[in-house]
Amino acid sequence: MDHSLSADRTGDRHAMAERLSASIARVFLHKHAVSILFAIYCTLRAAVIFCHVTPTSDADWYYSHAVQLAQGMDYLNNQGRPTAFWPVGLPWLLSLAFRVGGASLWTVGIVNGVAAGLTGWMILDLGRRWTGSELAARFALFAFALYPNAIAYVPLALTEVIYTALLISGIWLITVSRAWYAYFLAGLVFGLATLVKAQTMAIVPLLLAISLWQNWQGWRSLRTVIGQGLLIGLAAAVIISPWTLRNHRELGAWVMVSANGGFTLLTGNNDSARGGYTPNDPLVTGLQARKDLNEIQADGLARQLGMTWIREHPARFVALVPLKIARLWGPDGEGQWAYETGSTVYSAHPHIFLALRAANQVWYLLLLIGFIVAPLRLASRSHRFDWWLVPYAVALFETGISVAFSGQSRFHFPAMPFVCLTVGWLVADWVSRRAKT
Repeated sequence: MDHSLSADRTGDRHAMAERLSASIARVFLHKHAVSILFAIYCTLRAAVIFCHVTPTSDADWYYSHAVQLAQGMDYLNNQGRPTAFWPVGLPWLLSLAFRVGGASLWTVGIVNGVAAGLTGWMILDLGRRWTGSELAARFALFAFALYPNAIAYVPLALTEVIYTALLISGIWLITVSRAWYAYFLAGLVFGLATLVKAQTMAIVPLLLAISLWQNWQGWRSLRTVIGQGLLIGLAAAVIISPWTLRNHRELGAWVMVSANGGFTLLTGNNDSARGGYTPNDPLVTGLQARKDLNEIQADGLARQLGMTWIREHPARFVALVPLKIARLWGPDGEGQWAYETGSTVYSAHPHIFLALRAANQVWYLLLLIGFIVAPLRLASRSHRFDWWLVPYAVALFETGISVAFSGQSRFHFPAMPFVCLTVGWLVADWVSRRAKT
């Protein structure tokens, strides 16, 4: 009798799970579901623009220098001299928008809103193409639509939203077409992304390696991929080289994009380093206090000091690796910091922001768990990984940068659309299996 009762309860649970899964699938596959998802996606991002976040710290630099560029001025440091310390990509792109819509935080929000909308569309389209599942694509869009940290960045004059749109657009161009013009366009997009974040081109070999593995048909495939890589590099050079030539003309040195790589290295590798960004280390502050060096010389010396520290402390450098990774992937919700220092909305409702930060961390951890579990499910299904390697290549790319420099949670922001794509497939796979049991 007890065994029969237990079997009945198990059967009831399976039936309930089947009905629930079927209901979820019907909701997300409804003919109006995509329109509703995009309405939610865009409404949340449009609403946050009204928080009117005054730029501070990095955002203040980007915003003020976008204004200068829009006024026809050169890219100048605080002493009024030409600079290449900070990447020019975001200020330059914002300056174009300022010339059209005027220099204001509203323009920043609109530009980021358009970039965020593009990212959302890319998530949906890549989800369809990579998984072959409409349900997976819609779950992925839903996951990113409700991701609080992605919403929080929209009004901010920071690189994250625009850079993410450029990165996913370049990857979309490489993965959806084998036409040569697509690779040239991808190179142009990656060139723009490189002007925003100088390390971007390092991901291209990873993407091409995945393409080679997916489409391997003998050594001829290798020659094709090499040609595609050269075409991407040529197109990227079309975008980057004018800025490089400007830097040589104004600074007397061949600086491809920015002259802060040495400082970035040193701030993550020094005696004070604990895995994160340490600008107050004596080596860093001492170097910044020197007035006899221009920015090229100072950055070169910073790189030398950073590399010397790594060579002299190899065990310490290795010990920092897990700390950097933990700093990169552990916390989330750093977009809130800008509201703390630049928005009256935060000071008026700090408890709401605290609750949102907690909810964001839970949402983020669920996404991260799904991202970790998904390969196990793919392997158990004997599923061809193909382009499913791309999300993990993006994650590896961001992790490698942090291991070399320092771990900061904002560095994983560009990987989150790809995390959502993977989790969308995982959830759709689970729902589909439950609905059919």
